[in-house]
Amino acid sequence: MADGIGLALGAVAVVTGWLVFRTDSMVRASFWLLASFASVGGILVLLNARFLGFSVMLMMAGEMAVMAIFMVMLMMNPAGLNPMMMVHQHTVAKVAGVVAFLALASVGVLVDFPDQPATQTSAEVTEQLGVEELGDSMLVFQTAGAALLATMIGAIAITSRRGRYGDAEAGSAPPPLDPAEEAS
Repeated sequence: MADGIGLALGAVAVVTGWLVFRTDSMVRASFWLLASFASVGGILVLLNARFLGFSVMLMMAGEMAVMAIFMVMLMMNPAGLNPMMMVHQHTVAKVAGVVAFLALASVGVLVDFPDQPATQTSAEVTEQLGVEELGDSMLVFQTAGAALLATMIGAIAITSRRGRYGDAEAGSAPPPLDPAEEAS
């Protein structure tokens, strides 16, 4: 059962990773990337690396959501949905992708991974890792979390139906790029 789920998650990770570069929208690319990282996080959970798996899923979910919101809010491309090319230097990108895949696949197939699990329980390792990473910085992380939440709420408010340039149904339009046009 776990093997089947792992293979399915691996397939989802590869396909959605490929779709990141096949889509013509930055927003869609960020959500495909989120799906790919969520699948990788699921694979880590299946491999009994729960802390890393959930960390990848939580961090990538937050990061991709913030990235999509900022793209919608700040790009000249309204809503980030107009077509655009996501890959440049196609031949170099294809060769680099194939080489990277073959290198990683050979590591996965040829490396002799240990058969024995760690002697410590995962709860002890997770606690030690949390103390090591956060230590005295817990307040900093909590403050950063609150700041990111406020940023996301503000970005959503700016990109709401009222929009950045006025009511969407009243024909809102961005200001002209040339200041002389605005004055006339």
